[in-house]
Amino acid sequence: MGNASGKAAAKASGESKLHNTWIYVKQHWQLYLIFIMPAFLLTIIFRYIPMGGVLIAFMEYNPIRGILGSEWVGMDHFARFLSSPDFMSYLMNTLKLSVFGLLWGFPIPILLAFLLNRIISTETKQKIQLVLYMPNFISVIVLCGIVRILLSPTGMINSLFGTSSNFMTMPSAFRTIYIASGIWQGAGWASIIYTAALSNASKELKEAAVIDGANIIQQIKAVEWPAIKDTVLIQFIMSVGNIMSIGFEKAYALQTDLNLSSSEIISTYVYKKGLLDGDYGFSTAVGLFNTVINVILLVSMNKIVQGMNEGKGI
Repeated sequence: MGNASGKAAAKASGESKLHNTWIYVKQHWQLYLIFIMPAFLLTIIFRYIPMGGVLIAFMEYNPIRGILGSEWVGMDHFARFLSSPDFMSYLMNTLKLSVFGLLWGFPIPILLAFLLNRIISTETKQKIQLVLYMPNFISVIVLCGIVRILLSPTGMINSLFGTSSNFMTMPSAFRTIYIASGIWQGAGWASIIYTAALSNASKELKEAAVIDGANIIQQIKAVEWPAIKDTVLIQFIMSVGNIMSIGFEKAYALQTDLNLSSSEIISTYVYKKGLLDGDYGFSTAVGLFNTVINVILLVSMNKIVQGMNEGKGI
């Protein structure tokens, strides 16, 4: 009886707080409007209005005539891309870079977070974190310049091994170069979110596990992994959802005429067809195709994870 009355009192208290909050908002709505309106307008202007440009994918777009004056061609651009002899090559190159990058790159930040969490000295931990985070602040173009210099025939790598190979001209080496440089640049920064999640791990449980004789792997499995499991799943779903969203900048900057068979991906193809060749309708259709595949992958992976994780997903 007392339990039921306690729940009723708690419910009444919650409803009272909600009512008081609503009254306060109504009384000071001008203040909320001032703070919310800029963000709302920026979202509408830069996120929703540009969506109208998707119509270009179904037109033979002419910049002078604009969207209203351009000829409507329907699905012709999509059919042209899907029937292109290079379609499978671009698609497979994109998928290979994305999938292999995910398989190799996704676990590294988690491992780094586990390792950093075991460093007792705060000063030492901060110094290591500084070294790991610094590459993230190097621009993509500067990073690509560093990679080109290191892997040139007279670069450090060839000097170290006494060879004179030009790795940037090798199609077989491009994927490794792209993924390895990406891990070096982003793994440290990506580990921040897992390091923060590990701070919520119960220290009492960890001490109890140590007293019980648990080794490092057992401590991670029993105490630390449950603390970051949900975060890892969300990050994984988001990564799969962006599996086709490889930015063209890095791939384009690392391209050479001799490694195009491995380095030409959908995003670089869109850039060349749209901005260099001026085929705006076709490039927009290819970009839209890329986006649709991303959405399908995101929804599918979320459903799979929900089925494996007791209904928990995004």
